[in-house]
Order: sequence, then C-alpha cells, then structure tokens
Amino acid sequence: MLKKSTMSTRLEPKIFEIFRQGYSRQQFMADLMAGITVGIVSLPLAIAFGIASGVKPEQGLYTAVVAGFIIALLGGSRVQVSGPTGAFIVVVYSIVQQFGYEGLAIATFMAGIMLVLMGISGMGMLLKFIPYPLTIGFTSGIALIIFSSQIKDFLGLSIEQLPAEFIPKWEAIISNFGSFNLAALLIGLASLGLILLWPRVTQRVPGSLVAIVITTTVVHFFEIPVDTIASRFGSVPNHLPAPTLLTFDYETIRKLFSPAVTIALLGAIESLLSAVVADGMLGTRHRSNMELVAQGVGNMLSPIFGGIPATGAIARTATNVKCGGRTPIAGIIHSIVLLLIMMIFGQWAALIPMPTLAAILIIVAYNMSEWHTFLRTLRAPKSDVLVLLTTFALTVLIDLTVAIEVGVVLAAFLFLRRMESIAEVQIITQELLDDEDDAEDAGAITKRSVPIGVEVFELRGPLFYAAVDRFKATLQRVNKKP
Repeated sequence: MLKKSTMSTRLEPKIFEIFRQGYSRQQFMADLMAGITVGIVSLPLAIAFGIASGVKPEQGLYTAVVAGFIIALLGGSRVQVSGPTGAFIVVVYSIVQQFGYEGLAIATFMAGIMLVLMGISGMGMLLKFIPYPLTIGFTSGIALIIFSSQIKDFLGLSIEQLPAEFIPKWEAIISNFGSFNLAALLIGLASLGLILLWPRVTQRVPGSLVAIVITTTVVHFFEIPVDTIASRFGSVPNHLPAPTLLTFDYETIRKLFSPAVTIALLGAIESLLSAVVADGMLGTRHRSNMELVAQGVGNMLSPIFGGIPATGAIARTATNVKCGGRTPIAGIIHSIVLLLIMMIFGQWAALIPMPTLAAILIIVAYNMSEWHTFLRTLRAPKSDVLVLLTTFALTVLIDLTVAIEVGVVLAAFLFLRRMESIAEVQIITQELLDDEDDAEDAGAITKRSVPIGVEVFELRGPLFYAAVDRFKATLQRVNKKP
C-alpha cells in the first residue's frame, strides 16, 4: 500500500516509466491514430474556447499546441489530453475585460508557478478532498454562463458589446431579441442538428468538425449574410508566434494574485478530475503531484507563446482512451496534428461562421452542466445542498473567484460542524459502570483508584477544538466543581 502511494506521488513524468517498460511499434500506431483523432476533435473546440474567452481564435490553438505538448510530455497521467477548456471561459473572459490580454498572460504565468509549487509540496493528494457539491456547483454555473454568452451569435443579434454580468447580459439579449438574423439562426440550428445526429452515422469523425466543414462551405459559396471569424477577428495565422518574455512588477502581481489563484485551483481540480476519469477507464493510477507540476509548466509557457490557461480536458481525454491511446505519445501527437492543421488550413479557419461556433459551445455547456447530477445532489444532506446552491449562485451572479473561495470556506466550516456533532462527552457514573462488562478491559475505570472529588468523563469522536468546546460545556453542567 505504501509502495502504491509513493508511486502515485513520485515526481517523475509518466512517459519515463512507459519507455522503461518498453514501447512497441504496435502501441505507437495505436497512439498515432488516437492522437490524430483527438487533434481533429480539438480543432473546433480550441477555436471556440479562444473566442468565448474574449481572445483571438488562434490563441486557443496556440494553447492546445504549446501547453498540450508540454503537459503530455511531463505529465503524471498516461492518457491526459490538455488544452483550453470550457471551465476557464468565465474566469478568462473576466480577466481580459478588466486587465486585457497582458493581464491574463501574467495571471496565467503566476498560476503556472503556483501549480508547480502545489505539485512539489505534495498537494495533489489534498485536492481530492474538494467537496463534490462545490465542484458541481461552479461547473453548472459556468455552463449556464457559457450558454448565455452564445445566444447572441446563435441568433445573430445586433448587440455591439454583450455585458459580462449575467443579469445585464440577459437584459441586453431580451431587449434586442427583435434584431435576430434568420440566416444565423438557421445556420446555428443546422450545426446543432449535425453535431447531435452525426454520431449515428460514425463516431470516427466528430460531429463538430462535420458541422464546421458543411456550414462554412455553404456560407462561403452562397454568400449567406452571417458573421464569420474573418469578419469579426480578421485572418487566422498559420504559424506559432515568436516567444515573448513577460514583464511585471509588484503592483501587477498584487492586482492579479486573486485571479491567478482561481486559475491555479481550477486548473488543478479539472486536471486531476480528468486524470481520475482516465484511471477509471483504464484501471491505471496517475501521479497527481507530477501532473500538477506538468500543468504548471504548461501554463507558464502558454502565455509566452500567446496562449491562455490550459488544463486537462475530460472529453478529449476520454476520446483519446476510446480511440486506443495508452501513453503520453498520443497527447504529444495530438498537439503536433493541431500545429500541422493550423499551418496548412489556418487561412480557411477564418471562414467559419460564428453561429456554428456558438452551437458547438452550447453543446459543450449542456455536457458541462451535468443537470441530472445537479438535481440528484439537491436530495443530499442539507449541508451539501447549501454548498451546491451557494457556489452555483455566486458563480452565476457574482464571480467564479468568489464562488470557489466562499464554497471552500463554507464546506470547511460545515465539515467542522459535522465532526463536532458526532463527538460525545459523558460522565462515567456507577450505574453505567455496573452495566458494562469490563473484564477484558485492562484500563477499565473500575480497576482504577479514583480520588474523592474527581470526576471521570468519556469522550468519543475526533478530539479537536470544536469537540473541546463541547467537553467544557459538559463540565459546566456537573453538580459541583470537580
């Protein structure tokens, strides 16, 4: 048991173990096919996540290429696929609105340092104790915000700048509902239909890619009047940018420290959750601390190449497993495939219609929402429901940073309350002693000489400061001072 624990927390990339055990040509071919498939699946998602996060579409691709490659190379999971994810959209968009991309780049770099320190200090095991209702609460909240942010493009509404806050956003959508573009709506609905129905034809090619190819072709050749990536963002580069060193001072660090903590916590939770899901599919065991270090290095390098925060992507990791990927080589190939696609077909990506990307993100939001789990958690103990609803409401109405901070603190206090409630303190009376069979107990109170004026109490449960308070309250209820 100790050996397994040591293996799971050892700071050694998983790829080293793979090569020590022997890497066959047959496994490489399986990883190659899985990597190509996941690379194709990641293409529309990387672009969509970049746009939804408030940055340029190519910056989502840069993230998947750079961070995806580094994390696969150094990671503690055999099959983890990393890149931009829907979980980061809300926090990234908020940082970009307040501090611009420069602020986001610095916050991402700082979060990378935090993740490395978390891994080195062995916090990978501690993150397993994040309450599940808290995770469901902010994940469902993020899903609702993503869905709300895509209505504008899905309907083709004439809104210059969509407010970032949830309620003002819906006020703007409702007040401008009459300006919807029928062509945009039809393209969006067609994209939704293709994404949902295509898996019945084949699952080898993702429905999102099919929707992009078909709708882009139709919009381009028939000159349908809908917004495209080119009309809103211009052309998409077909190469990686040159690395840029970040410069920041104490004041910048102070302002961006809280957003950086949010990125680090969210990245840690998402990546380890994804690694656990992969372990469940394969019956393997990931190295949580090494995974955090790899995520940290990936997030430190991503902004240097113009990228955004990255973490483990559950859907892409699951696709990797289903397609035969069994080693980090598949994740490395996925990044190389994305780079090649960007270099060869980057100019055509600018023609993708915005309603199609909106449809892709609506599906992502639906899958993220886990509404069935959300409803099931509402039947859990009241303390879990309180954490769930508080985190959900704060994520949607206030801020994801506040939601995670309050959720963690609230869950900790409720846990302490639970521990205190199961602690029992009682005086050992003569009647109680007579009823007990202590023949086998060498430390029984009946075998002790108890001086007059001394009371003996029994404490059951965890002994910590909340239980001590209960013990003191019990002492105050005795007839005379012991």
